[in-house]
Amino acid sequence: MNRDAVCGADELALACHDVAKVYDQGPQKVPVLSSIDLQVVRGERIAIVGRSGSGKSTLLNILGGLDQPSSGEVMVAGEAMSRLDNSARARLRNRALGFVYQFHHLLGEFSALENVAMPLLIRGESISLVRDRAFAILEQVGLAARVGHKPSELSGGERQRVAIARALVTEPACVLLDEPTGNLDRETAENVQHLLWDLNSRLGISLVIVTHDFELRTDVDRVLELTGGYLQPVVKDA
Repeated sequence: MNRDAVCGADELALACHDVAKVYDQGPQKVPVLSSIDLQVVRGERIAIVGRSGSGKSTLLNILGGLDQPSSGEVMVAGEAMSRLDNSARARLRNRALGFVYQFHHLLGEFSALENVAMPLLIRGESISLVRDRAFAILEQVGLAARVGHKPSELSGGERQRVAIARALVTEPACVLLDEPTGNLDRETAENVQHLLWDLNSRLGISLVIVTHDFELRTDVDRVLELTGGYLQPVVKDA
């Protein structure tokens, strides 16, 4: 598939057009993003790179509907974010998007199973379905024996796998990942990468990964660099 071709809406997990972000700092306006265009095909893996402070996390938050662009449009699973109120945006995020961060942001008072179940509970699913789905995804990430453990009782790699399971339990069209291996040692980071690639291949979920990790950039469909507020393709080594 030509990933750069214009795709039909049903083939796109996520897209944005002419997105810009400007912050007001007193009397000054500070542009961070300028005329960003991006289409993410279902099942595609994209890495976004750029120096610290280039706006990568800002872009990811806008793509996920956690922040609003100053101008432009974001489409998630064919729906325009700007046309939705806060409640509808939250429902769309819950249905179509997953989020994984460098720091797992698990709830310390809850078990691994309860943390993973949370998005489905918020959705209002039945307790029996929630428990079954949460256990099944934890089993897929190799944590069936750890479902009752709280985050403090898990290793760093296990906590990140719980975070990945939480992002995938709703079967989203796309998962947005902000430095998912940045807080892990090399061996654990490689294990997390292999897990992501496996789940991407088996479940057909798109991945958009903001990363400084060179290994994560080497086996994706596209690498894009954010520089000077613009998103540019990076030619991968043959």
